[in-house]
Amino acid sequence: MAGIVGSLHQTLVFGRRVRVLSDQLAALIPPAARILDVGCGDGTLDVLITRQRPDVSIVGVDVLVRPNGRIPVQSFDGANIPYPDASFDAVMFVDVLHHTPDPHLLLREATRVGKMILIKDHFGENFFSDIRLRFMDWVGNAHHGVALPYNYWSRRQWSAAFGQLGLKTIEMRMSLGLYPAPASWIFERGLHFVARLQRGD
Repeated sequence: MAGIVGSLHQTLVFGRRVRVLSDQLAALIPPAARILDVGCGDGTLDVLITRQRPDVSIVGVDVLVRPNGRIPVQSFDGANIPYPDASFDAVMFVDVLHHTPDPHLLLREATRVGKMILIKDHFGENFFSDIRLRFMDWVGNAHHGVALPYNYWSRRQWSAAFGQLGLKTIEMRMSLGLYPAPASWIFERGLHFVARLQRGD
């Protein structure tokens, strides 16, 4: 069942999603940046970003390194980023942090290895938003064997975490256009954000 649903998601949703996200993220990346994509998957999104921004370079780390990766990818344990301090201009998390038991751990690691953090994730404000997010998560990820802890933070939780880690929100976008109407009325409104954060030091 997960395989069938995953194939439909790949055909109907994935292409538009990565195009929209590549546009959103490419606009937030500073010039000539060296970027680490944490949980990069097969690197399709990164390839689209670099087509728009040939001045940037992107490498990835992932718990599940796929054989068809389109960018250089290192395996990691999901908690400790295998790079020295200040290795990157920016660290990117695209729908990754809600797959971890404690997003604080990876955010702290990101502030260690990068000057800037780029995040695409969700707002889980109540039972009804969580139900929609769980459905989207299962459809998009179950067929890849990705862990699904369904750990969705509210806006207040994200803001508190950023403050604790000394991260300043430079820009946040919440109208992304990931889905066409009428799907956007159910699966987009108030659920997604893209943010650019800077270390306070």
